[in-house]
Amino acid sequence: MKAVRIHEFGGPEVLKYEDAPDPQMRKDQVLVRVKACALNHLDLWVRKGLPGVPLPHILGSDVAGDIAEAGDYVTGLEVGQRVLLAPMTFCGRCAACAAGQQNFCPEYTVLGYRNDGGDCEYIAVQPVNVIPIPKELTYDEAASVPLVFLTAWHMLVTRAQIKAGQMVLVLAAGSGVGSAAIQIAKLMGCRVIATAGSGAKLERARELGADYTIDHYQQKISEEVKKITARRGVDVVFEHVGASTWEESMKSLRPGGTIVTCGATTGPEASFDIRFLFTRQLSFLGSFMGTMGDLHEVLGHVFSGRLKPVVDKSFPLREARAAHERLEHKEQFGKVILNP
Repeated sequence: MKAVRIHEFGGPEVLKYEDAPDPQMRKDQVLVRVKACALNHLDLWVRKGLPGVPLPHILGSDVAGDIAEAGDYVTGLEVGQRVLLAPMTFCGRCAACAAGQQNFCPEYTVLGYRNDGGDCEYIAVQPVNVIPIPKELTYDEAASVPLVFLTAWHMLVTRAQIKAGQMVLVLAAGSGVGSAAIQIAKLMGCRVIATAGSGAKLERARELGADYTIDHYQQKISEEVKKITARRGVDVVFEHVGASTWEESMKSLRPGGTIVTCGATTGPEASFDIRFLFTRQLSFLGSFMGTMGDLHEVLGHVFSGRLKPVVDKSFPLREARAAHERLEHKEQFGKVILNP
């Protein structure tokens, strides 16, 4: 089969479109013909070098396609079905998995990180990862959903437990997870302040439902938040940027407010005055991907049309380098897609 693989770590130039061995499907697995695979910032970090990544390696966490073959032990799935894949793997045996808390499983990992992902023509996976999609959803739209909507749902609904009427600050609305967060917060009845780095992205954020927008390159986030909220601050900050925004995120909170974070795109080191944390009684929540229960819950809203996939641009698989460059240069709004 054709695949994009890395044989060494580095810039976009290390992505090689080449022949790779066909996956060897076991009798308890499903072989999926990949029609679309969306990029995430994880792809950039793995490409640049993360511990535990075997080489050569196939990137790609967000996969949509159709079932090419089902193993002898697989039931309930049929050849030809249109599907998307849950973007994570887990053991299914430990206490955390048995309790439906797969993201606490010691073997939990993102698809395409420590195992081969979907930047290829075929992928073999466990049936638990295979989720049929409605005919109204295109492959590109389906691939735009799993990781970012799962992550945003777990952050806002499961961890922060947002409530109707709350004010939520969503950073980097042009990212896949940011565009998902705006929609989820609005679905739950919240008001949303979204930040982005261009007028075009701010307009797209408003189209998704953002009530207020801030240009984070031209305006100071916390000062604009204070103007919008009459100096009260927001109830929840949806934080995934990291070092460059952490101080502004803290300053944007109301007393008793919550920061929920899933990432550190601009760097993992953030410092703050502990007295500010306890005197204002703030809460900091970490969030890692989500559970299968979270995924099925949020997919119910996507499949019904209440939440919309946001596709930025599609590239042929052989043009993976151009796709990576678009994401790395922050030119996208929503998800960048590769089509084998």
